[in-house]
Amino acid sequence: MRGFGRLGRETSFDMITVYSDAHRRHAPETIAIRGMIVGNLELPARADALVQAARQAGCDIRPPDAHDDAPLLAVHSQDYIDFLASAYDRWKEAFGEDRAGPYACAHASPTRYPARVPASIQAQVGYYLSGGSAPIDKGTWVAARDAAHCALTAAEHVLDGAGEAYAICRPPGHHAYADLAGGFCYLNNSAIAAQAMAAREGRTAILDIDVHHGNGTQDIFYDRGDVFFASIHADPNEVFPFYVGYADETGEGEGEGANLNLPLPRRSGDDVFLDALDTALAGIADFAPPSLVLSLGFDAYENDPQQEMAVSTEGFREAARRIAALRLPTAIIQEGGYCVDDLGKNLTAFLEGFDKGR
Repeated sequence: MRGFGRLGRETSFDMITVYSDAHRRHAPETIAIRGMIVGNLELPARADALVQAARQAGCDIRPPDAHDDAPLLAVHSQDYIDFLASAYDRWKEAFGEDRAGPYACAHASPTRYPARVPASIQAQVGYYLSGGSAPIDKGTWVAARDAAHCALTAAEHVLDGAGEAYAICRPPGHHAYADLAGGFCYLNNSAIAAQAMAAREGRTAILDIDVHHGNGTQDIFYDRGDVFFASIHADPNEVFPFYVGYADETGEGEGEGANLNLPLPRRSGDDVFLDALDTALAGIADFAPPSLVLSLGFDAYENDPQQEMAVSTEGFREAARRIAALRLPTAIIQEGGYCVDDLGKNLTAFLEGFDKGR
């Protein structure tokens, strides 16, 4: 299939794109934020818009390969995986339809360290879910697992010789820690992909351009020297995840110097964003990894409903061109982006820029 570029020229991309319909099984309609119950921005329509645009662009759409839990457990703890897989059923069994809402969602959270892992589902929901933006629906586990398998499959295609591959992951993943969900994220798709690449090649790099800092990804690799993590994001003093993502966080132990945070003022536009990207790309080039994982968010977009930054469609096109110019085998893992009406055009522009940069 073919699409048309911004100048009306016929364009076609054969990029391997991994996608699963299972994402639709995760569909909480509301979340809790700023003391209010509000409509959930992380909706099935997001992935539907992205896969439609990828098909129209001529991408090679494939389902994820089947995997056991070993690649997930290379990043996440066994108790956390067990919790995600069982939480919804345990929640309903404990409270029925009358004593709890439709989703498993925290209302009490511990001071996380130190804190023991409690036995009851009500307490575990508070222990493993950070805040009100990661509710667990009936299909959350299946959707999150398939999203992780999409990321892993894309990484494996890259490791096996594909120059690049794109995983349409929903729910997203970069806010998920080894044993803590948050910010719409349950399994850390990019970390799972990066772990697979580092295990095969000895090292890799992650570039996160979602508008929010990839706090879970940073934490997973913070004391490791084999994975370089660079994140461009809105100032965490004002924007989620608030408590991490600052410029003085550079890694620790063997990971000292392998963590680069580039927080930007809110509503930063293309020039500021692209200047920060150049800094991140220079850091990655100095690290000299054999491959790259790109955490791709379109929520820095100027018309995104969260209004955190002001990157244009052309800004995403140029960002893709510069990233591709690294000439690294790249696994592109979808993160955020909530202006559903414009997701398709932003993805198309990104694909065009990436193709030009190669």
